[in-house]
Formats: sequence, C-alpha cells, structure tokens
Amino acid sequence: MRILTKEDLVKALREIRSKGWIPNARPGNVGGVGNTLEDLLGIEENNLPLPNAGEWELKCQRINTTSLTTLFHMEPSPRAIKFVPKVLLPLYGWQHKEANTKYNEDEMSFRQTINAVSRTDRGFGLIVNNTELKVTVSFDSGQVDQRHQQWLKSVESRVGLAELDPQPYWGFSDLFHKAGSKLTNCFFVQAEVKREGKKEYFHFTQIEQLENLSLKQFLGSIEKGIILIDFDARTGHNHGTKIRMRNECLPKLYERVISI
Repeated sequence: MRILTKEDLVKALREIRSKGWIPNARPGNVGGVGNTLEDLLGIEENNLPLPNAGEWELKCQRINTTSLTTLFHMEPSPRAIKFVPKVLLPLYGWQHKEANTKYNEDEMSFRQTINAVSRTDRGFGLIVNNTELKVTVSFDSGQVDQRHQQWLKSVESRVGLAELDPQPYWGFSDLFHKAGSKLTNCFFVQAEVKREGKKEYFHFTQIEQLENLSLKQFLGSIEKGIILIDFDARTGHNHGTKIRMRNECLPKLYERVISI
C-alpha cells in the first residue's frame, strides 16, 4: 500500500482536481466515486478499521447526493446479548419483503434508520442521555403509524408494548473512541458528476482538510439528527449497524476546517 503524508495528499488531490473530468473507474458501483479517487491516489481498497491514507482518513462523495455517508460500523451494547439479531429482529421484526420468493416464508427483517429528532413510522428513535453518558435506542408504541397496526399487534403478543428493556445503547466514550480511530483527521472530497452516453465522469472539485474531531460536536450532531443509526438485519444475516451522517455535514464534526 502506498503511504501518503498530509503534504503528499494535498499535492496529489490538487493535481487530480486540475485534471478535470475523469471516467468512473468502477462503473455500476455505488461507491465508484471513492474507488476512482483511491485508484488515482494509488491507495488499495481495504476494510480494515484503520485510516486508509496513512494517518489521514479519506472520505469522498458525489456533490448533492441524497445518500448518507457511513462513518463506521458499531453494534450496540450490551454486545454480549447480540442485540440486533437476538432481540430486535425476533421481537420487533416484520416479514421480509422477499419472504417466500428469494427467502424462506418465515424470513424476518429489521431495517430502520433512526435519529434523535423524530421517530420512525414504527416508533423507534434515539435518546442522547447526558446523565448516563450514552445514546440509547427507544421504542414508543404510541408513535407507530396506522399502516403498521397489524405489526404492532404482533409485537404486543411477542414482547408487549412497553419501552425496550434493556435498551441497547452506545456509550459516549465508546462512540468517540471508535470515531477517533477512523476520523481524527480527515480529507473530505466531493465530486461533480456528469454522464456522456453510458459513461459516467467525476470532477473532484471540493476538497476540505478536517482536523481535530470534537466529541461535543459529534454528540451535538446526534442530537440535531445529523448523525443517524442504521440497522439492517434479516433472519439469515445481520448486515451490521452503521453510524451514518447526512450529506455534506462531515465538517460539522471538526474543530478546524481548511478549504484546499
């Protein structure tokens, strides 16, 4: 793997920006914009929980995308319980939309993207508990949409309609330690996108150098609904719990933002 210093990265990113429109190196891949930039920088794609550019993390996305940026993966505590596949899925899950076709007829799903500002249509949300220093998952049966009343009755028969007990959570220190292991310093690159026929092109135009991840700003972003928790589990596989962020909001987590 090519190891880059901060100075190397700045120089290389400026050179890439000056090249203008560059063809997507991974057509058909949702992450093609990031993969293309990694290829240009000579960085090998990897899934290790380590910065993928030496001492700096590299985050890249399309300008004006509505997609959420995944910051990192982290299962809720208490982890020994394996809360998502052992509690949320069997007790609060619902029939998978591809049950009895792609999967068995009893295939269940628990897919929810939750935040601390508003409840989902199934009554799930986040609570930032500044007294106990943790972010908890909460369920309020009174907030369930009428469309899901049949599902709500099934939840009542399985576990009842009270608050989750125990409630899955992420400790402030655990969250910040995980975030800090990936995002202490970060280059955030955004690309304009165009299509010519069947080919897609990127112009990496906006480059920001983000320094000193802030716990206060990280927690504030959770409270404001900027950072969300994304569950994606089914009976046959837990795809992992993701800590995600709304488009273009990554700089809000840092004490210092430098436009390159």
